[in-house]
Amino acid sequence: MTRRFVTVPSCLWFRCSCGMALSWLLPRSLPELARGLTRPGCGWALRRAASASASASAAPDFNSFVTRTNTCGELRSAHVGQEVTLYGWIQYQRQGLFLVLRDFQGLIQVIIPQDEAHSHVKNLLSNAPVESVVRVTGIVSPRPPGQENPKMPTGDIEVKAETAEVLNSCKKLPFEIKDFIKKSEALRMQYRYLDLRSFQLQYNLRLRSRVVMKMREYLCNLHGFVDVETPTLFKRTPGGAKEFLVPSREVGKFYCLPQSPQQFKQLLMVGGLDRYFQVARCYRDEGSRPDRQPEFTQIDIEMSFVDKAGIQKLVEGLLQYSWPEERGSISTPFPSMTYEEALADYGTDKPDTRFGMKIVGISDFLRRSNIQFIQNALSYPHGTVKAICIPQGVEIVEIICRPDGSLKSLLTRFLDEKQQSQLVQALNMQVDDVVLLAAGEQKQVCSALGSLRLESADLLEAAGLVLRDPAAFHFLWVVDFPLFLSKEENPTELEAAHHPFTAPHPSDTSLLYSDPTKVRSQHYDLVLNGNEIGGGSIRIHSAEQQRFVLEEVLKEDSEVLSHLLEALELGAPPHGGIALGLDRLISLIVDAPSIRDVIAFPKSFRGRDLMGNAPDYVTPEELKPYHIQVSWPLEEKEAKKN
Repeated sequence: MTRRFVTVPSCLWFRCSCGMALSWLLPRSLPELARGLTRPGCGWALRRAASASASASAAPDFNSFVTRTNTCGELRSAHVGQEVTLYGWIQYQRQGLFLVLRDFQGLIQVIIPQDEAHSHVKNLLSNAPVESVVRVTGIVSPRPPGQENPKMPTGDIEVKAETAEVLNSCKKLPFEIKDFIKKSEALRMQYRYLDLRSFQLQYNLRLRSRVVMKMREYLCNLHGFVDVETPTLFKRTPGGAKEFLVPSREVGKFYCLPQSPQQFKQLLMVGGLDRYFQVARCYRDEGSRPDRQPEFTQIDIEMSFVDKAGIQKLVEGLLQYSWPEERGSISTPFPSMTYEEALADYGTDKPDTRFGMKIVGISDFLRRSNIQFIQNALSYPHGTVKAICIPQGVEIVEIICRPDGSLKSLLTRFLDEKQQSQLVQALNMQVDDVVLLAAGEQKQVCSALGSLRLESADLLEAAGLVLRDPAAFHFLWVVDFPLFLSKEENPTELEAAHHPFTAPHPSDTSLLYSDPTKVRSQHYDLVLNGNEIGGGSIRIHSAEQQRFVLEEVLKEDSEVLSHLLEALELGAPPHGGIALGLDRLISLIVDAPSIRDVIAFPKSFRGRDLMGNAPDYVTPEELKPYHIQVSWPLEEKEAKKN
């Protein structure tokens, strides 16, 4: 057996910064409807539910209210002999003989007439540029034998044009409207309205719409949630991400765009609404962070008289109910692990559990070794030695092998055969596997190996070894987070790990007042394939406890939240909730490389709208009502003049 070992120098540091089945839900809703029939004024409940069920099962009518008879993509052999009127974009045109017409639902081949009686139609369609918008009326006919196209859903038929009209001619395009044509992302975003014509973006946005509609149905129709719109203009919230400022006409006063409806949904619970949900627009001024957006959408949920298990069961049922059929089924309940377990086994609080390569502690095997950097690491209070075993790692890591077959490795130089055998057994090594070691402070070691684990998986898959099934969806709950973390810039000060409204774990409440660094929270994250897609918590509903957290632990000015603190004193029920990142969830469902591919009009990596050129300059006259003056740098002065 060939055993290959690679050591990672000590203290490598990589900074790493959510169901119930339908068959269960429907019977549960029936008694509620029956009870509704016995209450005065509620006799409409059953009729309304039946109507909603009938409309949900009916296929959508894409041709209602418009002058077309059919969409391009819906035509089949059953339509042969029918006269149809189609509208769409010219995808392709060949030598004046035929063209391919495209709309949102698909493609259809249109035969251009060649006889003299239809010369006007021939000239019109032959000379129309690609991507021109046209109306075509004609007869659906079977394609001649041997000319069928099995790659097209409409490949057995064609439409023989009789009349046509060019509704809008297209000038030269900046890029071709074809999914296989590579375009730079900057160009795609500059001409987003053209990029939206691609089948992939059409599919992404339509699937997103279907998922959201099913979520509304599950929450509102089946479980009595109320869809409430909360304000966009608010005030600064302590902690969390940076917020966008919006000037007001009051001197020196600004609104903030909310990073989430957190305070409002808690106040709705104080107001007795009991169950709230919203497809919420949120805003965070996070600068240039990869695959993030300054404005994004989340499925925002809050409930009264609920615990962690209730929220988790709700979300599992919500996702199972709204999950697209074409993506298979998902099973519930989702597995769960603690924050400490996630860090110890995967080096991150959002582990990708589609593949193994767990982090393994090997301090005991190496404690008596003569490797100096390992002994140095183990001499510290939280010192440790951990490793990951990379299957078939020889494909991605160069191992220097001597002529006699031995390995040039730090481990083989300092370990005897027994120690090497123990290590192989602990890591379950196989032929051509590679081991990566890290020694140092425990959190740093786990973080380093967690990053190396993901990087190694990327390299192995690039070399042809399949580790992560792209069609698999592995959900995971991560629970028992710390309530507070030390600030990076000042480790002696604390900040909220989630947000300052998160309640402490019931078992750790006493520690809040004696040693807050040891307090676990009632915070839970939902992870999908190594991506955080949701996060929530049970909230603090005691004004006294909330004030203590703000003032004594976080050293925040509680006056900023005086409205919330007062509300908590006026009969606030126990409550909790969660927010699901809709953009991230949909991007994972459709396997999009970026969340920008599931948003109609996204911002660039630097937060700019390349299509509309926003943000943009405004004149001093426009700023005057807001009592703002801008000191322009010289180069920006010139740009502003021009």
